[in-house]
Amino acid sequence: MRVSDYRVLTFDCYGTLIDWESGMVAALETLTRRVGQPLSRDRILEAHARHESSQQLQTPAKRYSELLAVVYKRLAEEWGVAATWDECLAYGNSIKDWPAFPDSAAALQYLKQHYKLVILSNVDNASFAASNKRLQVAFDAIYTAEDIGSYKPSLRNFEYMLEKLASLGVEKAQILHTAESLFHDHGPANQMELASCWIFRRHDKPGFGATMDPGTLPKVDLKLTSMAALAERHRQEMADK
Repeated sequence: MRVSDYRVLTFDCYGTLIDWESGMVAALETLTRRVGQPLSRDRILEAHARHESSQQLQTPAKRYSELLAVVYKRLAEEWGVAATWDECLAYGNSIKDWPAFPDSAAALQYLKQHYKLVILSNVDNASFAASNKRLQVAFDAIYTAEDIGSYKPSLRNFEYMLEKLASLGVEKAQILHTAESLFHDHGPANQMELASCWIFRRHDKPGFGATMDPGTLPKVDLKLTSMAALAERHRQEMADK
């Protein structure tokens, strides 16, 4: 496939552009250091994924920062550690501190010269606004779980995005959905018949980390390991024309 054939790049944010796994592990240290057993990074992330996915199904209209506070409470219970509600709320508010991947801002700034850039994220608007400052680019549209009232992998989120992009004159065939999570993004992208690019940030790690195991692996049209690689792919295509 040629990435230059598309007009719009739609992005998942957390896990693709923002290093949410590092952000989560750092923000959970106040809890995990009190656990009476060793917890590996992947064990922490996999437990987080289970509780987050369950909570998103049970309370799809809850703002992401508030939902993370509940996830913190569930983790404390699972690991047998007492946690105050203030600690839970502090964790929910830690999203603003999660770092961007080192290549995200520069890649987005390059791609902005050639595409419309759109966010489709399982987040609330205030939290994304803080993350957007780290990404240093003006997105052409931002669609959040708070806007939609549900969380990916619900098809409602993709239907909402496609409806809003259609009102901006964007057709489905012009969109390349770009994301790390097979569970949250590539599976539903397959169902919506959207072309997709897998930014496989966990290429050097086993398992699925902070995302759920998707079961049957979805189809992806392009597999890369970084945003820098996506920008370079576009450069090479332009040079070869």
